[in-house]
Amino acid sequence: MGVSKLADVSNISNISELKLSHQLTVPDKTGSASFADSLKNEYRKNGVQFSKHAAQRMQSRGMEVTSGLLSDLNQAVQRARDKGSKDAVLIGDKSAFIVNIPNNTIITMMTEREMKENIFTNIDSAVLF
Repeated sequence: MGVSKLADVSNISNISELKLSHQLTVPDKTGSASFADSLKNEYRKNGVQFSKHAAQRMQSRGMEVTSGLLSDLNQAVQRARDKGSKDAVLIGDKSAFIVNIPNNTIITMMTEREMKENIFTNIDSAVLF
């Protein structure tokens, strides 16, 4: 039974039909990535996102999001992802970030001083950056 890689979507009139079309269009076993995998990879390319809570904490603590910080965070997230992490704490020189790895989202952050007063729970890994 041969299944084409691309569905003919020219006659699709609504979202339900598009979803069904996608479900019926299964890649062959030649190593093609699924739509979900492609979407996840595209999402990862854009880098980490900050939750509203994390953005508020950074602003209230006077932390600036520099390109260097973003680069460091993205590299740390990728290292955690490569090891299969789901929820990680990324620890830098002056701050720590709790990150949901599958969603590529920084949940919260804390300063160096606050790190000394906290216990990290519900994480499965720590990455120093």
